[in-house]
Amino acid sequence: MEQEKTSLKKINTFPVISASSIEQRIYLIRKQKVMLDADLAELYGVPTRRLNEQVRRNFNRFPGDFMFQLTFEEAESLRSQIATSKTGRGGRRYLPYAFTEQGVAMLSTVLNSERAVQVNIAIMRTFVKLREMLATHKDLARKLQALEKKYDRQFKVVFDAIRQLMRPEELPKQRQIGF
Repeated sequence: MEQEKTSLKKINTFPVISASSIEQRIYLIRKQKVMLDADLAELYGVPTRRLNEQVRRNFNRFPGDFMFQLTFEEAESLRSQIATSKTGRGGRRYLPYAFTEQGVAMLSTVLNSERAVQVNIAIMRTFVKLREMLATHKDLARKLQALEKKYDRQFKVVFDAIRQLMRPEELPKQRQIGF
């Protein structure tokens, strides 16, 4: 019983990671939502080289749909979007790795710490929240289209105004890079 309380205290000592902080680190690359190795390492509180070292040691757990390495062009495009150092590769010897949602989940198995588990829980919740928001948006658009078909043209102005309000902001487009 006392041991359980001690382990619970350890879990709660990590700073709370906000969903918005995680959302800002999710990029759309090659038509996939991904997080970069440096961002993940920062969240986990480990050096990027340590994170990548653990991935290399467990490479069979990270197939191409879990993780991929950015091309030089993708890295340069991303670097210009997030305003990092343009000299060399920002102090890196290798191109960054991008982890899909499944790859991020797999990281918790190779990074064996309480912090890794807690960070992964926060990241998974953020991915789920983003998926729910996207599904809600699509559902709303479908319902609006059905209403538009059902009613006269006199409501066209109202439907156009609602559609304008539903249009996503232009900021997410800046993060889309690659092919």
